[in-house]
Amino acid sequence: MKLLGAIIILVAATWTGFEAARHLSERPRQLRQLKAALQALEAEIMYGHVPLHEAAIHLAKQMPKPLTWFFEGFAKKLIDGETSVKQAWDKSLEEVWKFTALKQGEQEVLKQFGETLGQHDRNAQQKHIILALTHLEREESEAREKQARYEKMVKSLGFLTGLLLVILLM
Repeated sequence: MKLLGAIIILVAATWTGFEAARHLSERPRQLRQLKAALQALEAEIMYGHVPLHEAAIHLAKQMPKPLTWFFEGFAKKLIDGETSVKQAWDKSLEEVWKFTALKQGEQEVLKQFGETLGQHDRNAQQKHIILALTHLEREESEAREKQARYEKMVKSLGFLTGLLLVILLM
């Protein structure tokens, strides 16, 4: 019975370490996807000349989850027309944020971008998209650095914590 308990503790702690490491590796991936979404939004605005809600629908079809959920919610709020573009952006961001691995810095960049969305002509909007992409690039390089530095350590720490608990409980 003790052996079974020890195995369960070890597996649970190791799994916790791997989940934390997955969160570290998920953040750079989601940042890359977000940058691709903003670049696609720029193309839709500059070259497609489509309304913002249609661009959001197109992006929702192209992006993986949780970005799909974000752009679907954003498009739905714009189509309903009950809120401004900024409010629709902020509400959609707030609804989906808990499903992402992104941090507060990325949220601030996206909120600032949402404040300018739909407020300017195409050229000014393109400049705001480029600015947001620059900020997200900086956040992505920081996320990759953290991943490289801590991912292996977090995995090992999970296993070693489980091992320590088993030793202490025996």
